[in-house]
Amino acid sequence: MSVSLTFTTLGELIKRKRVDKGLSLSELGRMTGISKGVLSKIESGETKRPELRTLKPIADVLEVPYEEIIERYVDVEHRIDILDQILSESIEISNLSLITKVAQQIMKSPNEDTYVILEHLYNRSSSIVINEVRLVMYDVIIKYARLHGVPKYIAKGLLQKYLIERIDLKHLEDTFKDGEEILHYIDFLDKEEKIKLYYKMSFDAHDIKKYEKCIELGKLGHAEDVTNNELKERVALAICNSYFRIKNFSSLEEHLKMYEGLGYRFIIERTKTFRSVILSKKGQYQEAIPLLKECVEEATKNNRIHRVNELLEALLSINDVDSVQQVIEREERSFSFDFNNVYNFSGLGKYFKYKGAFLVDCGLFNEGMESYLQSMHFYSKISDKKGIMECQEDICKYHYEKARIMELPLLKKLTEVYNMVNKGDEKEE
Repeated sequence: MSVSLTFTTLGELIKRKRVDKGLSLSELGRMTGISKGVLSKIESGETKRPELRTLKPIADVLEVPYEEIIERYVDVEHRIDILDQILSESIEISNLSLITKVAQQIMKSPNEDTYVILEHLYNRSSSIVINEVRLVMYDVIIKYARLHGVPKYIAKGLLQKYLIERIDLKHLEDTFKDGEEILHYIDFLDKEEKIKLYYKMSFDAHDIKKYEKCIELGKLGHAEDVTNNELKERVALAICNSYFRIKNFSSLEEHLKMYEGLGYRFIIERTKTFRSVILSKKGQYQEAIPLLKECVEEATKNNRIHRVNELLEALLSINDVDSVQQVIEREERSFSFDFNNVYNFSGLGKYFKYKGAFLVDCGLFNEGMESYLQSMHFYSKISDKKGIMECQEDICKYHYEKARIMELPLLKKLTEVYNMVNKGDEKEE
């Protein structure tokens, strides 16, 4: 049992550590520069809240972790200014348990209004640099706001947690569910916060393939946002992509026309791509493929992989083996792998899946398997279980069709990918 749990008061902790070291009060006084009388009052409990500058040298001499001293101190301290000072020190050393304890003690202050305390801690949290520490603070704020029925700070705390946690691409599906809870408190957010939530959730819905939700949330954000800005146009692009993914081509063309009319640059620059892909999906390959090739030539670093995939899909549909070979040989050298977003990891997963199928059909079985493993690697980065399962099914199918025995190294790699994804699930739990 740790010292901080064994002794119930600050004075008891200090006295026992002094006795354990065989020091008298006078000796401790000489070593710390603190008078024997002051030390005696601290140990007896007569002085319940000594100055922090008094406690630091005592902790150093007795070799008691400063955090343990502070934990006992916090139990009897109610002055907001002192607790704020301790909170700052706790944040500086990133002691999460102590941060929680001090923040909770601030919340219990009998001399301050609940709303004022919540606002104070919320404002403090926004300036914290380390996300892990900010999350601890928001957890305290949310819990206290729920307990005291202050929906504004339930909403604000949940929003900030969501904005931090959505950065972890592997847990995006769970984070999106957390975002949906905030929608119940949407009226307690200010206009800017509402727009931010709708837009971020629209992007996340797109990335986890909840395309109807992407459209719904994006339009809610657009209804709130009366300004013209790049983020608004990017959401419009996500909405158009979503209509395309659910094969609602009439709504896609309707929205392309509307956004073009509004002068959305992000849509205008991609109109040719959308129209070429629509032609391809309708089986009009003779018109679609030349346009798709133009779109690849005009692509940027960020959208190239997706345009290449659309071109490959069209070429594979008409079994144009020579053109597929040319695209693979030319384009793969141009891919960028230095991004960190779901959309592009998904695009790379799809590309290597197409490539794997193509190589197997060309008689390059082992090379095809390697490509499938690359596909699974990129899907695993975003916990895309559907993409991974499709690759595994193709691998098993081709082994069966080609009467191949699955080699041990391949089986081992499949197991590694499986374990990697499952470890991510365990963390979620």
